[in-house]
Amino acid sequence: MEPVYGILILIALMIYGVPVAWSFAGVLAYLVWAYDTNTTTLFLQGFRGLNSVILLALPLFILAGYLMESGGIARRLITFMEASVKGRRNGLGSALVMSSAVFGAISGTATAAVASIGTIMVDPLAERGYPRPYTSALLGISSLLGILIPPSITLILFGVVTRQSITALFAATVVPAIVLIIGLIIYNKIACKTFLREFDEAQAAKSDDHKPTQTDAERDGFWKSAFKAIPALLMPLVILGGIYGGFATPTEAASIAVVLSIAVGFFIYRNLTPKRLITSIVKAGETTGTIIMILLFSLMIGRIMVAESVPQDLTKFVTSLTENKILILLIVNAFLTFVGMIMDDVSVTVVIAPLFMSLMVSVGVDPVHFASIVACSVVIGANSPPMAPILYMACKIGKASIHESVKPALQLIFFVALPVMLIVTYVPSLSLFLPRLLGVY
Repeated sequence: MEPVYGILILIALMIYGVPVAWSFAGVLAYLVWAYDTNTTTLFLQGFRGLNSVILLALPLFILAGYLMESGGIARRLITFMEASVKGRRNGLGSALVMSSAVFGAISGTATAAVASIGTIMVDPLAERGYPRPYTSALLGISSLLGILIPPSITLILFGVVTRQSITALFAATVVPAIVLIIGLIIYNKIACKTFLREFDEAQAAKSDDHKPTQTDAERDGFWKSAFKAIPALLMPLVILGGIYGGFATPTEAASIAVVLSIAVGFFIYRNLTPKRLITSIVKAGETTGTIIMILLFSLMIGRIMVAESVPQDLTKFVTSLTENKILILLIVNAFLTFVGMIMDDVSVTVVIAPLFMSLMVSVGVDPVHFASIVACSVVIGANSPPMAPILYMACKIGKASIHESVKPALQLIFFVALPVMLIVTYVPSLSLFLPRLLGVY
């Protein structure tokens, strides 16, 4: 029962408001006491786990995300996506989704996407008839494309704690990401018909001649926006092309991303200043420090659980309930989604996912396929109450009430994110097709 108590302690501490890293420290302290573990050996094993070249990609991709936000790269991407829909209001929501996807293909983080894309797009969408609660919910779901589209911080952590190929994990979630993008765009096309009609009727009743503020995309037009966005659009091609072309490892690609972000921000777009550069480095350092502390404590927790045969006990318990692979996958889906409602994506990835790895392997689920399942569950959990960290952040930036945003968020989850997770879970080829095609798995 000690692992169960440990998870309950973690949840209780996080709900109480204890920082995530120190919540993990509290769980570690409890397990060390409960199992009477040798702390000297445990800390050595934990620090040895952090001694990985792959982990160098983590701070570099995080820094690249902040540099793109402060260097004007994100703004050019968003302007191009807006221009590509040629001012059609029902396409602006789709432009938000695509902007999140492209931004995720460079930065690998959801929070950076929410901050940069939300700041630029929410107000223009509101002026053109999009309700702020709906826009905030769509922004929250779309920003999680940064977890599915490589490079992904979450997948790097998954690869480190489960000892899987980072390159294979990056390739595994591309097709699920495309399916999610298509689902979000289709849902937006259907949903916006109603509220845009209601907005037009309300404006007609007011006889208001006020015109919405002209956006950069409307002012520049498609070709000018496309020209300005060329350096930004080339970045994901260079980064991902380097990884899958065999020219660079994920860590080397992360270094290239930082160098390109600085060069483009300073010399092409000229939005990046020395002060903004220092601010980005400080923010990236703070974020990296938090994640590394969580990872250290989680690696130590994992060592204790492996030594006490907790994953094997979990496998025996679940298989004693049912040996049906479909039902076992459904149980895992439900548990990952439930835990994701309470814990953040890093916590789910580095603590909960490894516990189920033994179970997944025992029922014939490929570890790389399981990574896609975990990533899709995070998309749902991070936008589901009570914690819903990404949705809360999206609402803050979108100036919307969290209570009003819950309904559209749950609708997006029920009609788009949840079906995508189930399809990814029960159709392994969606995750394994591209890694095998590229020869990286």
